[in-house]
Amino acid sequence: MFVSQSMTRKVITVSKEMTVLEAQALMYENSIRHLPVVEADNLLVGIITDRDIRSALPYRLAMGQSDPQERAKYAHLRVADVMSVTPATIMPTHTLQDALLLIQEKRVGAFPVVDELGRLKGIISVRDLLRAFINVLGIGEPGTLLCIIVENQVGQLKCIVDAITEEGISFGSVLVARYWEEGKRAVFPYLLTNNVIRIKKKLKDMGYTLLDPMKWYMDQLPKSE
Repeated sequence: MFVSQSMTRKVITVSKEMTVLEAQALMYENSIRHLPVVEADNLLVGIITDRDIRSALPYRLAMGQSDPQERAKYAHLRVADVMSVTPATIMPTHTLQDALLLIQEKRVGAFPVVDELGRLKGIISVRDLLRAFINVLGIGEPGTLLCIIVENQVGQLKCIVDAITEEGISFGSVLVARYWEEGKRAVFPYLLTNNVIRIKKKLKDMGYTLLDPMKWYMDQLPKSE
């Protein structure tokens, strides 16, 4: 899936001349944490976040608890004074996997989506990515997640899929991940049923090892193959 299919297209933006207090109010009114800063023709020139605002204002004012006198002291502060002028961006043609890797690398909660000329086309946040992967993985429907340890050999996934479909069970999704034991993989089928006693026995009889998915965690994975 591409970023263009999951990004938020109707983006609330601000100009460099807007005051920080106005930007703060805009975030509060719309329950958002990121405001792209644009100029003519929607050209992206920066981004201001709730963190930027908290860093620029006294605690009480940042929390919206100050009196009029304190607000007046900071009324001159503009978005241009506190915004990030070179925000990390992503393009509509990048994949959701690209966006996930970029979020991990840059440690931010959202990216403006821009075209080749730097014009704002949307914004994609961690929330957008979560929603997209929930849809892709089919985990919005009731079901059961299995964890099956297999040999890292061609045809293993087909054997598992065939065994499950023979039981008349539908898939929400199937993920394959590295396993900490060399030469093996962890297969995670999400089955659209809660009646899995029979299929679990069948898979064990076929020689597969089944683990509790709640006891499998990424921290045990090797850093390299």
